Amino acid sequence: MDCQYLPLASTGQFSQLFLDYINKKDTVQPFYSRFPERSAFQEQIKDKVFDDAKRRVLVDALDRQYAQLANKPDFSILLQPNTFTVTTGHQLNIFSGPLYIIYKLITTINLARQLKEAYPDYNFVPVYWMATEDHDFAEINHFSFFGRQYAWTTEQRGAVGRMNPQELETLFNQIPEKLTLFEEAYLKHATLADAARYYVHELFGAEGLICLDADDAALKRVFAPVMRDELVYQRAGELVAEQTKLLEDLGYKTVITPRDINLFYLDEQLRERIEQTEDAVQGKTYRVLHTKLRFTEAELLTLLDEHPERFSPNVVLRPLYQETILPNLAYIGGPSEVPYWLQLKPVFDHFQTTFPILMPRNFAMYVPAVNAKRIRKLGLTPEELFKDTLLLKREYVENHARHTLKFDNENKVVNKALDNILHKAQMVDPTLERAVLAETKRFANAIARLEKKMRRAEEHNQEVGVRQLLTVKNELFPNGGLQERSENFLTFYLNDREFLTKMLSMFDPFDYRMQLCLE
Repeated sequence: MDCQYLPLASTGQFSQLFLDYINKKDTVQPFYSRFPERSAFQEQIKDKVFDDAKRRVLVDALDRQYAQLANKPDFSILLQPNTFTVTTGHQLNIFSGPLYIIYKLITTINLARQLKEAYPDYNFVPVYWMATEDHDFAEINHFSFFGRQYAWTTEQRGAVGRMNPQELETLFNQIPEKLTLFEEAYLKHATLADAARYYVHELFGAEGLICLDADDAALKRVFAPVMRDELVYQRAGELVAEQTKLLEDLGYKTVITPRDINLFYLDEQLRERIEQTEDAVQGKTYRVLHTKLRFTEAELLTLLDEHPERFSPNVVLRPLYQETILPNLAYIGGPSEVPYWLQLKPVFDHFQTTFPILMPRNFAMYVPAVNAKRIRKLGLTPEELFKDTLLLKREYVENHARHTLKFDNENKVVNKALDNILHKAQMVDPTLERAVLAETKRFANAIARLEKKMRRAEEHNQEVGVRQLLTVKNELFPNGGLQERSENFLTFYLNDREFLTKMLSMFDPFDYRMQLCLE
């Protein structure tokens, strides 16, 4: 496979804050602890404090969650004090969702491998944090496959990880291809979390990747002190708001907006925000939005002690939850995730928790053999591929025309003559200036129309090349967006069972460029 690279800034697809982060711009450095480079991990290892009791809780939780799998991994390595994790996370998009989710997993696996080579005295376990508590079903209920979108409709509500995926049987009847792996996952498991764990383990378990479902009472109990602090003192929102203002004062657009209480109430078919209210008799009280649930502070804290699994951190506290229950060194995220983590560092400082190294995931565009052949024949560079379609077509036609399609030299001669005519007309009668200028404008418009006609004629002459150019552009940028943000890995995997292996071998987790992978 031929790999070509270009800076992410050249793609026009990424925010300025993300680009400034990967380019180590001075203005961004106060918002994180260590830049993601190999040498930074030595100090990160020293800083990460994770006791044996937490390791035992983690391993016991993983043992429970993997109990159904016939080839359950041995998690005992996580009990060793020299073992650390590197983590990525994402929602449980059906059929694995867009390609970039797979790329996140591969980046995480490869990071663990490279760290083991760099620091052989330590062990590094790649972790997929399954966003099982997320309740935004619209984000996960569809996927694109061979140019067609398939969607799951359901009456189920609440945390998606608890949903029954066997309803997806109707979707399999719509898909012409036989997808055995996902049939096994969705039709033979009781929850979406179990199904996702199954297929991710089948795809990447041999690479050492483990899946963690944090919707777990024992894990929540470890995090309970932070949740108690949030309910009583509500400091996280203030800290994030202050950090957000600093970023915005520098001209950056921020991603997340904190709440006063950054926790949800979680139960069957329910995940709703908790809000504090004031009662004339009872004083400080709490309510769960869109329900009749009401609590005094004492009642809510008692519930937290007895049932910590009823509380679910939102986007502000979920990262802290992750770093509290994992011996984690780095978080691998996308171009939206890395910027919102930059808003969170004061929360980590407040709770005296080591801020992880923020690693951008790998970015790639996979080009199958047919389109790779077209690109080589057309002589397109990676930079050209990312240009606007109309501009790309125009430049291609002009570069391949046998004659110039512009009248630049002729215009210079004519404009000089028109200037002379204008000068003579003004000498004869100054009122003729307006008439001469009008004729000059009409002439310029006529030249512009002629150039358009010539360009259209030349496009017709180059019809085959232009058609191939547009085909490549449309196939690599579905609906005008990046391939990795819409296409599913199955589009390529079903035609090439080595697709994932190739991506594993091609990606370097420390290379923050767009990678064009041509077969």
